[in-house]
Amino acid sequence: MKKILGLKILIVATLLFGSCTNLDQEFYDRVTPETFFKSEKDIKAALYRPFTHARWYLGEDRWNLQEYTADQFAITTKGRHWYNGGENERYHYHRWTPDDNWIWGTWRGTLMGVALALDAKQDLEKLDYTKFALTQADKDDHVNQLNTLIAFFYLRGLDYFGGLPIFESLDAESLPRNTDKETFAHIEKLLKEAILKLPKKKAGDKEEGAFRQAGAAALLARLYFNAEAYVGQPMFAECKKLCQDILAHQYGDYSLDATWYGPHSFTNDRSPEIIWSIPSEFNKLQYDWFFNPFYHYNTTKYLDIDGGPWNGAHLTPSKKPTGEWYVEYKLGSPFRKYNDLDLRKRPYKYLGGGRYEGMFIFGPHLTPSGAVINGGEEYKDQPLVFVDQVGRFSEVGPGKRYASISELPSRMADGEENTGVRPVKVPIPNNTDKSLRWGADNPAIRLTEIQYMLAECLLREGDKGGAAALINEVRKRNFENGTDPDPVTADNLDDYRMLDEWGIEFLAEGRRRTDLIRWKKFTTESWWDHQPSDNHYNRFPVPTQAISGNNNLAQNDGY
Repeated sequence: MKKILGLKILIVATLLFGSCTNLDQEFYDRVTPETFFKSEKDIKAALYRPFTHARWYLGEDRWNLQEYTADQFAITTKGRHWYNGGENERYHYHRWTPDDNWIWGTWRGTLMGVALALDAKQDLEKLDYTKFALTQADKDDHVNQLNTLIAFFYLRGLDYFGGLPIFESLDAESLPRNTDKETFAHIEKLLKEAILKLPKKKAGDKEEGAFRQAGAAALLARLYFNAEAYVGQPMFAECKKLCQDILAHQYGDYSLDATWYGPHSFTNDRSPEIIWSIPSEFNKLQYDWFFNPFYHYNTTKYLDIDGGPWNGAHLTPSKKPTGEWYVEYKLGSPFRKYNDLDLRKRPYKYLGGGRYEGMFIFGPHLTPSGAVINGGEEYKDQPLVFVDQVGRFSEVGPGKRYASISELPSRMADGEENTGVRPVKVPIPNNTDKSLRWGADNPAIRLTEIQYMLAECLLREGDKGGAAALINEVRKRNFENGTDPDPVTADNLDDYRMLDEWGIEFLAEGRRRTDLIRWKKFTTESWWDHQPSDNHYNRFPVPTQAISGNNNLAQNDGY
């Protein structure tokens, strides 16, 4: 009987991620594309399946490894909640091990993504598209979308782990890891070939999840942008050229959105800034994984919605328990980094009809009508007020654990139910407009990233003025009448200001660890309740579960 590894992987993925509930199907020992594909609909179903995996992959464990290990986010222990066996502290303090679940989920999800895309690609390559009233151009588009998706998964895996097993067929088993440079070269080759055959976006086209030329070019720019961390060879000049070409419309028609919320709104499929996104729609592959971890149990009253959030994650604090700023750290304190006049720094408020303002939950928690929302843990039957601090304030006072606020420690172990500012990067409508919920697509690649990459390349060349102009072109949309009270200048732009600008614009977009590593600050710098760690933590270990299933896999140094 012919072994079809792709079919095995597809069945395993279905069982793991719940895309199919009919498990009573009859499977044959030989399935070929020529007999399976009956219509264009079948072709598109095969093409889209790996993209649904990418939708899952962009959140959860992969996001966790990028953000909770860095300086902008934390999941503090809140009384009896969220200690989780010390897992959250291990990531914050850089003490993770090969046995940690987020790492295993990311390794497995990366290679499964490659396998799913490769499986679909191999099937589609065998088809005569003319039998489906399709053209060779259609076939080239589909195959190279999958090549780009394979490169995307390998690029993310290279970022997390270094070299990965490279496979271009699903027949091989127990492959060893290729080197960092071999993995890098494989990604580069896939993307360079895809760019030549993918179509360009035209003005007015909606972004509905397909890769076009600019998407492949942007991924190639990312590869070069971080090449020094990946293979020890700076390639900022190569990144610069790609970014300039993308901005010059050589790979399609894109422009910056006029508003800060345009790339994130319910209609962001029409934003001219989106280069690649993952579509989302209420009850249809909705982009919502972050809702439960970020928000308090009673935030449903604040938002006037249904649901059951878990009250875990928040921004790292800008203030000490005493109210003083954390001036000793150049990194972290993300809420403070937003200028007070920044339109995003207002409390999130849904205005109806798909309109909203602000990007954060902080301060007194009130219903839309202004009624006080009480807590349910430390502040049970007391008004809930979210603070940009971490400390057990409920334990201060006569006869309590701490005599005064000045005695309060501020650590991962010291959270409360109201600890931390909560971001609302993805808008949430109220129950009146429930049909809009999760209608905002996940903007996986934005033109702003291209502009900021180019700015950083110019900064590294010494052209601070040119870099500042590119950043300020984006910043001005965040202020009334485009008047920025704290623009970037040649005098104030350095590596820390550049990191601040990345952190402000791309807060919660799952990239912070990579940016810190590129600037050699991920393991060398301090931020709130975090001290420098060993250099080997720039990469995650190969998970124990992966090695136990394939003893040809070599472990990363230091683990």
